[in-house]
Formats: sequence, C-alpha cells, structure tokens
Amino acid sequence: MAVEHREHVSITESHRQAIQSPISELASTLQTALSRRLTAYITGVSDAKTVTRWANGEVAEIRDYAVEQRLRTAYEIHTLLMNYESASTVKAWFIGLNPQLDDISPAQALHDGRLAEAMSAARAFTIGG
Repeated sequence: MAVEHREHVSITESHRQAIQSPISELASTLQTALSRRLTAYITGVSDAKTVTRWANGEVAEIRDYAVEQRLRTAYEIHTLLMNYESASTVKAWFIGLNPQLDDISPAQALHDGRLAEAMSAARAFTIGG
C-alpha cells in the first residue's frame, strides 16, 4: 500500500512539475539528460539549435501546441523515471526498443504523437516492467 501511494505521489508530482515549469527549464533538463538532438527529435523540431534557444530562455513560448505537448510529456516522463532510476538508465529507456510500444523507442513514440502510450509505458516501467 505504501508503495502504491509513493507511485501516485511521484506521478502526480511529475505531472505538476511538467505543467508548471517554464519552457526553459523543460528544455534545459531534457537537453542535458538526453541531448539536444534527441530532444529536438522527440519534439519534432528540425533544428536542434531550437532546443538550445528554448533552454537559454530566448523563446519563452512555443507557438506549436503539438511541439509543446511533446516537450512537456517528455519532461514529465523523465521526471517520473528519475524518481526510480539512474540518469543513464532513463536515457537508455528513451532510446531503447520498448515491448509495450510495439518495439519502437519511447523517443519515437513521443515524436509520432503517441504521448499517452509513452506515458503508460513509463508508468509500467516504474512498477517493474
């Protein structure tokens, strides 16, 4: 029971952080953790320098709803997984083939707009799978 409560708090807190954090924090965290190139791929922007501009605060608002949604979801997943795993394991999770995602990587799922599926795979991974 205590484990279930901890998981709920982690899920709720990671969601809150993803919603409340400014674009610069989201991008900076993901750029450092995953690389700017992978973050650009996940969000669907063609120029990885865009991620650096976000991280540096040069762009305070992303006009493309889908891009911002992918960025916030990737951040939420990253934050959630960091409650359970090392930074290297979390990065490997993003780029590795995932059986819960029909053997594509979570990064590709996010890029393709399969946000709910990627989130479900991350939550399942925190439980042990």
